[in-house]
Amino acid sequence: MVSKRLKTIYSNTDLDKEYDIADAISIVKKNATAKFDESIDVVFNLNVDPKYQDQMIREVVRMPEGLGKSVRVAVIAKSDKHEEATKAGADLVGDEDLVAKIKAGNIDFDFCISTPDMMPKVGQLGKVLGPKGLMPNPKLGSVTNDVAVAIENAKKGQVEIKADKYGIVHASIARSSFDEKKIRSNFNAAYSAIKSAKPSGVKGVYIKKIWIGHTMGPSVRITLSSLIEQR
Repeated sequence: MVSKRLKTIYSNTDLDKEYDIADAISIVKKNATAKFDESIDVVFNLNVDPKYQDQMIREVVRMPEGLGKSVRVAVIAKSDKHEEATKAGADLVGDEDLVAKIKAGNIDFDFCISTPDMMPKVGQLGKVLGPKGLMPNPKLGSVTNDVAVAIENAKKGQVEIKADKYGIVHASIARSSFDEKKIRSNFNAAYSAIKSAKPSGVKGVYIKKIWIGHTMGPSVRITLSSLIEQR
């Protein structure tokens, strides 16, 4: 049975229509009426085939307005980095002891950072952290000796932009409590990252479709012409 709230949303939203980006954000913001702070999400349908190495899309984008939630950060490093990590705001800091805890299934964090010299040990955690998207990766800035910067970036809000096997990117970019200006700012950051990641081998239209939506309701499609010209 469809709730009264959803009936109202569907009656006020034409799901077959494309909306200007400003109108799309306004509609999603208005429709996000659940009793909790809903996630605002975007979906990009890209003309890429990730089975080819040169068409894989995987980037990390720092959201200029943050993500509206606290992020627990774990740092796996040798003892000489522990004080730096703690001062920078890491929630969990350790070396082989932390690796052992994680291996045992204690994953009380949202982001994991490792120094390069600990990666031989962290590599043992692939089966535990990999499926959760938490495995440290140098391409994502989470394998580094500059742990303070990595912690700051994680705390302020980072989003992984990754295309699945169908060339679809799903990303959470804001919360329903954000005003429209902040949602647009974060959307622009994700959109710019997608454009910048365009593989050189892609022929024809690169970004085929974009939707924006919220946790407890339908997504609306964005008119691409309302965005900055694609490159």
